[in-house]
Amino acid sequence: MRLLSDNATVVISGQRIAEELGTSRSEVWRAVQHLRELGVQITGHLATGYQLDAMPDLLLPDILDPLVSGTIFASHIHHYFRTASTNVAAMQAAAGGEPEGAVFLAEEQTAGRGRGGHSWESEQSVGIYCSVVLRPDMAPVDALFLSLMTGIAVADAVAQVTGLQPDLRWPNDGLLNGRKFCGILTEMNAEPTRVRYVVIGIGINVNHTSFAGELKPIATSLRMESGRDWSRVELAAALLKSLDGHYRKLVEGGQSARTAILQEFEKRSSFVRSRHVRIDDNGGYEGVTEGLDERGFLLLRTDEGLRTVLSGNVRALDGK
Repeated sequence: MRLLSDNATVVISGQRIAEELGTSRSEVWRAVQHLRELGVQITGHLATGYQLDAMPDLLLPDILDPLVSGTIFASHIHHYFRTASTNVAAMQAAAGGEPEGAVFLAEEQTAGRGRGGHSWESEQSVGIYCSVVLRPDMAPVDALFLSLMTGIAVADAVAQVTGLQPDLRWPNDGLLNGRKFCGILTEMNAEPTRVRYVVIGIGINVNHTSFAGELKPIATSLRMESGRDWSRVELAAALLKSLDGHYRKLVEGGQSARTAILQEFEKRSSFVRSRHVRIDDNGGYEGVTEGLDERGFLLLRTDEGLRTVLSGNVRALDGK
């Protein structure tokens, strides 16, 4: 891909590609065929050479790195055409000492995961499937601020690139017109008093055209909401820059930064105040939301009194 993009205006011979990669022309042909299967438009063949028809919308490090220069994510981007789960890859790498700011991106996930063990549909090269490694100096009880911060960062990036204004559902979903387009999965390795590392997985439905089965009434994409395709490269770069900015404020700003996150999340979310919801956890229960507590947990007024929601899926019951 690097050779083809660096020589995008000319046909580059299979022999030259083979020499620069230190491989055979037949291996070059097989690599080109694989790229074509992944949606990269390449003209030519083994006898004459190859040329890119257009720059592909692939989340490649060589393309993204210059766009996120100056962030903690620059020069730490890993890319897979296909992997089981970017969160699994990131957690394994973090356990092996991968530095803060490492980014794991995939064109396709074969076992993408959402919160609560749910699967995440990861259609090839139409969404953003991204996991980042962070090593914040914080206690595990404060890790929820990272999820809330990430939701705000996603909403900012989407608004910047598309003009759409996402709603945030506590603690980790991005919605458009009541349907989910983004999920956030935060996993960590920690001691009782400190976090060793956190992996934040972000799945964004970008250019999906439809969803089937049980997802059809509850899922959407940026394309479905706007009626046009969007550059995943532009959106991924905006996401990483937004995440970098919000993360720096959180780790450097102390309690005032955490308070600001709570206030901003409440401002962006229609779910955290005066919303009749059901919590699908511990057999299920319902009530009316009354904001977030100082740790970021959802407060719910039930028939038995005020209750702190520590986990569970939040489902609106008021029809909005």
